[in-house]
Amino acid sequence: MTLRQLSTIRILIVDDHAVLRIGLRSIIECYEQMTVVGEAADRNQALALASAEQPDIVLLDLDLGSDSGFDLLPEIIEIVPDARIIILTGSRDPEAHRRSVLLGAMGLVLKEKALEQMIKAIEKVYAGEVWLDRSLIATVLNERTHGSRLQEQNLEKIAALTERECEIVQLIGEGLRNQTISERLVISEATVRNHLTSIYAKLGVNDRFELVVFAYRNGIVTT
Repeated sequence: MTLRQLSTIRILIVDDHAVLRIGLRSIIECYEQMTVVGEAADRNQALALASAEQPDIVLLDLDLGSDSGFDLLPEIIEIVPDARIIILTGSRDPEAHRRSVLLGAMGLVLKEKALEQMIKAIEKVYAGEVWLDRSLIATVLNERTHGSRLQEQNLEKIAALTERECEIVQLIGEGLRNQTISERLVISEATVRNHLTSIYAKLGVNDRFELVVFAYRNGIVTT
């Protein structure tokens, strides 16, 4: 899906660094079908603007000085249930990234690459997909690398997957959501969820994020 096919995407920027907010706004507003509906530097401003503007996308910094993006993330989702959150972070801590996803973020971009990758991230997340920077995947892989014995065990787990389950893992690795996967494979969302339950059990993972990490680490999907 391209920007030409989308309606106007309404974006709220939440970051305590004015320079980054200005940079993001200047890039975003170069695109006719994107508009910045507000900028917030702290929790109170963010919640007020989110309630008033009902944005489609929220670009959220995890570190807001005295406020925490982790605490703010679910609050924004409660106020604007249809909003999709993209995390901006300078941290490479894989646990922080994982926590963001579990709290409801659909995208995560490193600040050092924010201006370069943000437009693509906004487009993908607005379309209902997940955006995880490939360098973030690599970081998680480096943090969780173990010995050859574990690799052999993982190969046995992968061998237990059915052909359909492997297809679904591939599509999850591309960042697709359940609805998009069901449309791609011409199956119901309930069937997708059932397959995911089986995949989680066979691979020994707990959630979507761990599945993506496992898939990249073990070569089920590649960059």
